[in-house]
Amino acid sequence: MTENRFWRLDRHPEGDDFAAALSLQSETLPPIGEGQIRLKNEYLSMDAGTRMWMGEREDGYQPPLPLGSPMSGQSIGRVVESRDDRFAVGSLVRVFGQWAEYSTVVPDEAWAVTLDDDVPDIRQHFGVLGLNGWTALYGVRDIIGLVEGDVLVVSAAAGATGSLACQIGRNLGAKVIGIAGGPEKCAILTDRFGVDMAIDYKNEDVAERIVAFGEAPTAYFENVGGAILDAVMPNMALKGRIGVCGLIAGYDRDEPMPGPKHFDQVLMKRLRIEGIFLPDVPEKGPELYERLLGWLREDKIDLPFDITEGIENTLVAYGRMMTGKNVGKTLLKL
Repeated sequence: MTENRFWRLDRHPEGDDFAAALSLQSETLPPIGEGQIRLKNEYLSMDAGTRMWMGEREDGYQPPLPLGSPMSGQSIGRVVESRDDRFAVGSLVRVFGQWAEYSTVVPDEAWAVTLDDDVPDIRQHFGVLGLNGWTALYGVRDIIGLVEGDVLVVSAAAGATGSLACQIGRNLGAKVIGIAGGPEKCAILTDRFGVDMAIDYKNEDVAERIVAFGEAPTAYFENVGGAILDAVMPNMALKGRIGVCGLIAGYDRDEPMPGPKHFDQVLMKRLRIEGIFLPDVPEKGPELYERLLGWLREDKIDLPFDITEGIENTLVAYGRMMTGKNVGKTLLKL
């Protein structure tokens, strides 16, 4: 019999007090069912969007998790049992599974994908080659419609999706302004990711710095909302395009976020705003993967990792990501 430790959602968290809302549990794994696969997880992905799943709001893009459920999230692991011929025992697979030592899923319900071991770093299947990379490329190229010569602003630019959006913008010929918190992160944006200007929102006036760049942004990859959106929106160029990938400033709220203070600029500057949601276009996955893999092999895109080890430290890793202590992609190594 195999023992499995997993995190259970016991109550809806208040703010960033995840320890009061989730508990580490242990179970004896039952036999898998028809059509299921079971992975021994090697890495868990810490993703900001999962914060909404912990809350009570019913109007998100996914219903909230029922209390008492195992906490859900992306994992990468090896198949140890399979009742689906498409997924052989021993294969490396990424799924939307559980925050656990083992994930048991129905592949088609869990976005299960067999992964290529022959990449520079298998962790990049969570980064450049994973849903963060796919979302960044789809958002920058297809939703925003970035072209050479654009001026692209990216918020949460030192995070996983944001740092990739910066590099993709650079690769597509745009000038890039990255917004991040703290001088260390801003130095990484300029020195490692090649942005043209880094703005420290904790110590600088974001609106003043955007104006000081000298060219109005034509494109904005939004990950934050709130005060950052309020600072960027009035300084956009005429007919600017905004792709909304995330709104982390409001993920810990149980009520909708207030609208931007400068919403009138949508009319005054004829701005176009569209949400970026990768599950809308699953058919794009293979093409996005190949484009990103090419850049990765050519050293034109990269993503650092913020690693915490041990299932018992999952909430430490999650808290680092949610409070902005990470640079790049936050992972839990099992």
